[in-house]
Amino acid sequence: MDFNMKKLASDAGIFFTRAVQFTEEKFGQAEKTELDAHFENLLSRADSTKNWTEKILRQTEVLLQPNPSARVEEFLYEKLDRKVPSRVTNGELLAQYMAEAASELGPTTPYGKTLTKVAEAEKRLGAAERDFIHTASINFLTPLRNFLEGDWKTISKERRLLQNRRLDLDACKARLKKAKAAEAKATLWNDEVDKAEQELRVAQTEFDRQAEVTRLLLEGISSTHVNHLRCLHEFVESQTTYYAQCYRHMLDLQKQLGRFPGTFVGTTEPASPPLSSTSPTTAAATMPVGPSVAGLAPPGEAALCLEEVAPPASGTRKARVLYDYEAADSSELALLADELITVYSLPGMDPDWLIGERGNKKGKVPVTYLELLS
Repeated sequence: MDFNMKKLASDAGIFFTRAVQFTEEKFGQAEKTELDAHFENLLSRADSTKNWTEKILRQTEVLLQPNPSARVEEFLYEKLDRKVPSRVTNGELLAQYMAEAASELGPTTPYGKTLTKVAEAEKRLGAAERDFIHTASINFLTPLRNFLEGDWKTISKERRLLQNRRLDLDACKARLKKAKAAEAKATLWNDEVDKAEQELRVAQTEFDRQAEVTRLLLEGISSTHVNHLRCLHEFVESQTTYYAQCYRHMLDLQKQLGRFPGTFVGTTEPASPPLSSTSPTTAAATMPVGPSVAGLAPPGEAALCLEEVAPPASGTRKARVLYDYEAADSSELALLADELITVYSLPGMDPDWLIGERGNKKGKVPVTYLELLS
């Protein structure tokens, strides 16, 4: 009991001494041991790494899970060391609603068929999103959390110890200075000065040892950057895979809907980043129009007499193909991405289609697969 009381009293005395030293330093009434410039740079880099890691982690969590309530729920499950329950993605939920709507409104109607096709695509998009979230969480979020909850806590602990050792060292310096001043006035014996010098030597040794430990941990931030760089590459790879899957799914859906007569209206922007500021449908409206051809009708309603089709007298336009396109029948022209073809419109044609020519071949081509050139 006496030992514990003495230890508590000693700890209280040390804490009081450090508090006095810290306060006097703040008011400029005591000297402070400064760390070297390299050490200060290491501290600054470590603080920046911690701050930016926190910001990147939080924003990535928002990207992967925009719902704040869901993020809080996942955080609680993680803290309780319990498995987070599987959650339906927004795409999968939309697919479910569309499928149910198609079933109730008529699965054989044009609208019902389109709802079914879009529902299948949305379901695939939802599954791709789920895989992306899972991969990004493991390969990117987890390493960032491990740094903040592991390495950074260790660094912070050692920095606090270093601060305490510095305060002890400067307090010993102050006591020695006072002892020497008193000795000069013959109010203290030499043994008081010797005691202060011994305490200073011990404090300096402990400070140097703690400074070295802290320095080694701070220099380890370079390894943290290398690890985070690798994780960042993996995050980009997973994101690239996800968007590539989404692009393929939507391109397949676009091809399918393009063959549904009267059920699909092309978008005013291409499915991939536009190569031109001119939107396909707007450009199609300004296409040169050739003479009317008897029997011409929108795709699927009547066969196009290709031998009767001729370029309009007012000229034609060049177009760059954005995506590969497989012709559905002999009236269509198969396309390869990035190739150049000649296109024009005819009276009575579906506005989502043009006549395309490549060499001695011609046929209908979907506007949404083209970038019309000036």
